Amino acid sequence: MFPTITAGLDGSPESVAAADWAAGEARRRGLRLRLVHAAEWQPDGVTPHTPLGGPGPPQGHWGDRVLRDAEAQVRLRHPDLPVDGDQISNEPVAALLGAASDTEMLVIGSRGLGAIAGFLVGSVALGVVGRATRPVVLVRAGEPGGQGRGADKSVTGLPVPPRDVVLGLDLNRPSEAVIGFAFEAAAVRQAALRVVHGWYLPAYYTFGTADVAVNQDVGGELAEQKKTALADALRPWQEKFPGVVVTAQAVIGRASHHLVDSARSAGLVVVGRRTRASSLGVHIGSVTHAVLHHAAAPVAVVPHD
Repeated sequence: MFPTITAGLDGSPESVAAADWAAGEARRRGLRLRLVHAAEWQPDGVTPHTPLGGPGPPQGHWGDRVLRDAEAQVRLRHPDLPVDGDQISNEPVAALLGAASDTEMLVIGSRGLGAIAGFLVGSVALGVVGRATRPVVLVRAGEPGGQGRGADKSVTGLPVPPRDVVLGLDLNRPSEAVIGFAFEAAAVRQAALRVVHGWYLPAYYTFGTADVAVNQDVGGELAEQKKTALADALRPWQEKFPGVVVTAQAVIGRASHHLVDSARSAGLVVVGRRTRASSLGVHIGSVTHAVLHHAAAPVAVVPHD
């Protein structure tokens, strides 16, 4: 099967934005685009058009229309991009997980709630992100890092410099899959890569019981150790992707806060998710969960061991 990027559609503005983003990504990587709709998937607040007083159309007809409309919009912007459309007879999480299993990445939409409340990552998106074995990208409608009609050119018609890719890196368990995805994403965009690692001073240096000068010395030493470890983890990848300009930050504090802040000017945020079974259901990790709900840029969640 020819390598593809897949976008999941439900007829919402967010899924249209996801299809547009996926089309841009497929074009950059020289891949096909596959648009899929689950027969039982319909977003909250979206009602198929029906004649006044008439019965609603069958789910299959609604799905066909969603696929046709999205494909038409994609072909309008990307006329040379190979596009396929499929309607899958299954409930949405199972359908999207099946589609994700044989694609380079799956792209789906996520609804915004406002600057303070963050974003609504619904049960379908969380179910897919928590179980997928391939990278999943969540896209908001009209976000800064999206592939909207004004994303490639400014109002003057001149090309816009690509926004940075931001990688959240856990030095305790650095994953080659996550790091490699971020470097490749930066390379295909010809964008810079910002790497963020959040860390804390040990608790016994934060209660004020030790000498202040000693605490400062130890804190400085630990900071240098973190910077060195970060540089060591990235060095093989910088050698593999010499054209990617990398800025690495080992910062004190919650990684999620720093990543959400960095996402304001980013084109893509990349985080990882450990593939582990949990008796409590879907587990995506606190940092990834916070970034999904609050980052203003598209978020790629890369599963890893």
